[in-house]
Amino acid sequence: QLVESGGRLVQPGVSLTLSCTASGFTFTNYLVKWYRQAPGKERELVAHMISDDGRTNYADFVKGRFTVSRDTTRQTAYLQMNDLKFEDTAVYYCNSGAFYSIWGQGTQVTVSS
Repeated sequence: QLVESGGRLVQPGVSLTLSCTASGFTFTNYLVKWYRQAPGKERELVAHMISDDGRTNYADFVKGRFTVSRDTTRQTAYLQMNDLKFEDTAVYYCNSGAFYSIWGQGTQVTVSS
């Protein structure tokens, strides 16, 4: 399974790091995607790790602000989010495993003044 954490209420412009911790499978064998879903909207891809060396593709709306990393010793992936904007408010999900079949429960990020 995957468990996300770190979401909370923040003000615009601040930074926040989300964590995604894996258990029950070998996280290092699989790549990771991060998605988000805002109220009333479809789930959208935020970032997609495309190689074991950490190369990641980012959606245009987060490029330059968000960074994905992974600590294989902790079976944990991270989504570092800088300069958060109101429109980043959403539930954030990590996704991994064989055929990207494993999803976390999501963690809520709310950007509000």
